[in-house]
Amino acid sequence: MNMMGKVVTQATSSATIKRMGSKALALFASVLVVLTLATATASAQTAGFNDPGSRTGNTGGAVGDLVPVEAAVDGGQITVGASAQVVVLFRNDSGRPVQTGAIQLYPSSTVSASVSLNQCSAEPLPAGASCAVALSVKGLQAGSWRIELIMRHSGRSRLVTATMSGQVQSGEGSDDKFVSDVEAIPDELDFGSLETAQPVVRAVILRNITSNQIDINAIYIEAADQAGYSLRTDCDSLAPGQACLMTVIWSPVLKGDASGVLVVEHTGPTSVASVNLTGDFDPDDTNEAQIFPEAVPGRGLMVSSLSEVDFGDGIATVSAISVSLVNVGDAPLRIKDLRLASSDSGGLSINKTGCLPDMVLEPIEACPLTVTWSPVREGQIIDDIQVVHDGARGILVLPVRGRASKIVSQDTKPVRLASGGTISASLGEDGATEGIAFVRDESIDPASVLDGFVVTSHSPTRAIISGPGGSRIVFNREEVVLGGLLWSVNIRPSGVQFSTGDEKVLLLFDRSLSSVNRVSGQSGTTGGGTTAVEAASGG
Repeated sequence: MNMMGKVVTQATSSATIKRMGSKALALFASVLVVLTLATATASAQTAGFNDPGSRTGNTGGAVGDLVPVEAAVDGGQITVGASAQVVVLFRNDSGRPVQTGAIQLYPSSTVSASVSLNQCSAEPLPAGASCAVALSVKGLQAGSWRIELIMRHSGRSRLVTATMSGQVQSGEGSDDKFVSDVEAIPDELDFGSLETAQPVVRAVILRNITSNQIDINAIYIEAADQAGYSLRTDCDSLAPGQACLMTVIWSPVLKGDASGVLVVEHTGPTSVASVNLTGDFDPDDTNEAQIFPEAVPGRGLMVSSLSEVDFGDGIATVSAISVSLVNVGDAPLRIKDLRLASSDSGGLSINKTGCLPDMVLEPIEACPLTVTWSPVREGQIIDDIQVVHDGARGILVLPVRGRASKIVSQDTKPVRLASGGTISASLGEDGATEGIAFVRDESIDPASVLDGFVVTSHSPTRAIISGPGGSRIVFNREEVVLGGLLWSVNIRPSGVQFSTGDEKVLLLFDRSLSSVNRVSGQSGTTGGGTTAVEAASGG
């Protein structure tokens, strides 16, 4: 190189050139061309060992074009489920403005990425100016991540690329969890262990944790038909950061575990989100029902001052016991019906005063229920009072117990009379004549008065009936007083019909009975010779 420098120096000396001839000048020019080519060749061979990108100063575009300021951007570390913002800068190295176009991202499977800011598309980028593109990167799975960015532009190369890379770290307890762009809170729905079949409602919140709008395509539950899961939601579309609510109802059907999956299909990069559903139905052993149910909000609740109507032992006279029926609920309660369980009441009757059908009891209001027992046979009585209502459970049952030591004749009751005319049991006030008026006790159930009477002899015009007061003859189309009530007698082929007002009671005739055994029929046996009693109203 020193000799070549000397030659060049000598060649530049004007005095030397003048002393040289034309041949010498031509030779000098040839040597100068050879030296120039040799220098260029040596320079090219030396640059071949360097990084090829160092020849242009960038890796994303041609010389004098749109290029990334930093071709390989270090995105750092991202936690699974978290999002990070990564900024890439581009510079216009050409001598004219450059217009940018669409951006395409190619992320690795460990992350999802979206463009959160594109400053380059606002206006043509002037020569020598820079612009920024910000990416929202979300960690999906632990491991290395890499994103290739390709952006179109109006320069000579038409495309510019940039690379971002980093590491995704697993957070606490997230090693085996899949992270979606739509976050579900909670990500697992455990209904726990239930002992009753009462439906349980739980809420699940869906939130868009990306920087783009996400549309919800479908929400459904994958579970067996017997699992008992149902869903209600109005989630449709979620703006960035927006949330919506879903409600999952579990109505246990079968005993044991019930599992399912709540699936959410959306337009985000991951396309799907899921929530596991679990529950265990372990009902208690069935116990016998208590006489008084538990209170139910918004319903009336009927209770009694006594849990059992017990007359005791040795009853030989007409007895009565009153109980209070109380509405202890927080809503009005209507009594629908009051009745005895047995058709053969054995002398039991419910007074028609106090608690009555269609009566409405306000909260904390009560009414008296009076039960009268006039034994028609000796021995124990087992019956129940049924109070039907529209409150909790719908019915209240009060057991009635007692033991009679003597038959009580109801014919010894005094007959109530009033002046103004005799009121016929069959004709009513229209057929009344001047004289003494008979007053009927409305609190007495007419069917219970004739309980215990049987027909022991029967003919078209007369019949013999036997009851607690003994035997007596009744005649067709005549009136008779039994149990304190005035009855009109109508002898029919099947038996004897007794009428008082609108009430009619038919005593059927059992032809196996006769005057010989009628005494044994009233001796206290529990219905060995008792004839059926049919009560009707109106005809």
